[in-house]
Amino acid sequence: MCGIVGIATKHGPVDRGMLESATRSLAHRGPDDAGTIILEDGDGEIGLGNRRLAILDLSPLGHQPMQEPVTGNWIVYNGEIFNFVEIRDELEKAGVSFCSKSDTEVVLKAYGSWGGKCLPRLRGMFAFAIWDARRRRLFLARDPMGIKPLYYAAAGESFLFASEVRTLLGTGLVPRRLDLAGLQNYLTFGSLYDPVTLIEGVSALRPGHSLIWEQGRARETCYWDLADSADRSLDQQSGTNLRTEINEAVRRQTVSDVPLGVFLSGGVDSSALVAILAQNGIKPETFSIVFRESEYNEATFSRRIAQAFKTRHHEILVSQQDTFERVPVALSAMDLPTIDGVNTYIVSEQTRAAGVKVALSGLGGDELFAGYSTFSSVPRMQHFLRVWRYMPAKSSVATTLSRFVVDNDQNRKLWTLLRGDNNELHPYFLARMLFTPTVCNALMKSTTLEARDRAEDEIRQSMNRAKDLDEINAVSYLECRCYMLNTLLRDADAMSMAHGLEIRVPLIDDHLAARVLAISGDKKMSRDVPKPLLLAALESPLPGEIVRRPKQGFTLPFEQWLRSVMREDVEQSFRDISNGPLAGAINANAAQNVWQDFCEGRTTWSRPWALYVLQKWCQRHAVTV
Repeated sequence: MCGIVGIATKHGPVDRGMLESATRSLAHRGPDDAGTIILEDGDGEIGLGNRRLAILDLSPLGHQPMQEPVTGNWIVYNGEIFNFVEIRDELEKAGVSFCSKSDTEVVLKAYGSWGGKCLPRLRGMFAFAIWDARRRRLFLARDPMGIKPLYYAAAGESFLFASEVRTLLGTGLVPRRLDLAGLQNYLTFGSLYDPVTLIEGVSALRPGHSLIWEQGRARETCYWDLADSADRSLDQQSGTNLRTEINEAVRRQTVSDVPLGVFLSGGVDSSALVAILAQNGIKPETFSIVFRESEYNEATFSRRIAQAFKTRHHEILVSQQDTFERVPVALSAMDLPTIDGVNTYIVSEQTRAAGVKVALSGLGGDELFAGYSTFSSVPRMQHFLRVWRYMPAKSSVATTLSRFVVDNDQNRKLWTLLRGDNNELHPYFLARMLFTPTVCNALMKSTTLEARDRAEDEIRQSMNRAKDLDEINAVSYLECRCYMLNTLLRDADAMSMAHGLEIRVPLIDDHLAARVLAISGDKKMSRDVPKPLLLAALESPLPGEIVRRPKQGFTLPFEQWLRSVMREDVEQSFRDISNGPLAGAINANAAQNVWQDFCEGRTTWSRPWALYVLQKWCQRHAVTV
C-alpha cells in the first residue's frame, strides 16, 4: 500500500522540487520507502513519485518508481493484487522473467504483455500509473469497486494525479476554488460523489475505469461495472452455494509478509469474517475498541466471537474523553470533508499502535447482503409512489398534511417525496439524503445549471445501470456505488493511511460482489435473521446473541458533544461563516437555522456537524468560491 503522485508537462521541465514536495506530502501513506523519477517526453517531462508501505516483498526490490527494462515502462502503484501469484505464473510460462516477489512488478509486466486488457485479470484493490515508453503516454487505472482512490487535474499544459486531493492542492498548480457541484453533493449526502470533488478542476477517476493522457489530452474508459458483471444465469443456483466464493475471496486477502489483524466489533459482518477465516484454518489476531462507558461498549459481543473461534484477541480501552481529544487531529486527516470517518481514524490509530500493519474489515457486508434498513424502506417508498402517482389533488393533500405534523428531518423527507421534489431520482437517494433540496437551496447562495448537472450526472448514470435489477439488488448496487464508495471506502482509506495502516475488505471482492448481485433479491431478505445468504455460507453458525443483537456500529457520542464540550467551538464556527472561506457559498442565516433546529431537537447532530466539518476543511486548505 502506498501513496502515488505524478506531474506531466506537454512542454518544458517538471519542477523537481515540486515533485519531491508532493511526494513527501504522502509520507503518512508510505513510511517505509520513497522514490521519484523524471523522464523525458519530447518537449515535456513526466515526473513520478511514490511513498511505500511495504506489505509484500519487503526488500529493496519492491522500490518504486519501478522500471521494466524490456519495455522501458515505469510504474507507481498503490494497492494489493491478491491473485498476483497466478498472474505471475502465467507470465513466466509465456517467457517473462521477474526480479522481485512484489505484486508491483506483476502489474508492470502484465501491462507490458497485455496492455490495458490486463485490468480485468487483476483481482484486488489498486490505483496505479504507468508511463508507457513506446506509446509515449500515461496510463492510469483504478480498481473495480473503488477501494483505492486516484485524483487528477489538468493545469494549463500540465497533467497531475495523486492519491490525495491535498497533494494536488499542495503543488500550487491547482487553484483552491470551491466546486459548486461538489458543494451540492456534500450538502445533499454528507460526502463528495465521484467523479466530482470539492475542488474545481479536480476529478476522481471512477471505479473500474482507466485513463490515458497523451499529447496533452486525457480520455477515460470504463473496463468494469458491477451491474454489468453480475451474471443472472447464476441465480439458478441457491444462494447457499456462496460458501466457496466467500472462502476464496477471504483466503486470498490474507496474503501478507507482515502481521495481519481483523477489526472485530461483534456485529454480523466482522464476526462472519472471523468465522470464515477459522473455517480456512486461520486464527487471526482480532482487535476491538472497548469504551469505558457501558452505553457504547460492545465488548461482550466481540469477546464472545473471539472465544468461539479461539482468536488472539486484543481489547483497546478508550474513553469518551480519549476519543474527544482525537477529534481535531482526525479532522485534519480528512483528505475531503465527510460527516463520517472520525471513528475509523481512532480505530486505525489504535490498531497500528498495537503493531498491526494490515487489518481486515467486514465493510461491504451490509451493502451486498442487504443489511441496511434501506433494503426494506426504499422498496416501501417505491410501492407508495406507484399508488401516490394516481391520487387526485396530490399537492393540496401534501400541503394539508404538512400543517399537522412536527417539522423534523423525517417529515422533511416525507414532504420531498409527496411534493415530488427530484422525483426523477430513485427513492434510495432520498433515504440517504442529508439536507433535502429545499434546505440545500436555502443553504447555497448560488449555483449554476452546469453545476447541478454535474452534481447529478453520476447519480443518474448509477440509476440507469441499476434499472434492470430487482428492487433489492438495485438498492444493493446503489449502496455500493454511492454510500459505500463515496463515504465508507474513502473514509477507510484516508483515515487508515493517515497511520500507515492497510485495510482490506474481502467481502467486496469484485468476483464475489458480481456473484452476489446475480442472486435474486428475495433470497437476501428474511424476517427471522439478518443477511441470511452470508450466514448460510458459514460452516460454523454464529452464536445466537450475535445474530439477534440490534444493529450497532462503532459510534461516537456526537449528539452529546455538540450540546456540551463542542458547543462553543461549533457556535463560533457558525458565526464565522459570514466572513470565512464559505462566505460566498453558504447563506449564514440558513446555516444558523440548521444549528437552531438541532438545539431545539428538530434535526439530528449530523446536519450541523456537516457544516462544521465543511467550514473547518475549507479554512485549513484555504478553499474559497
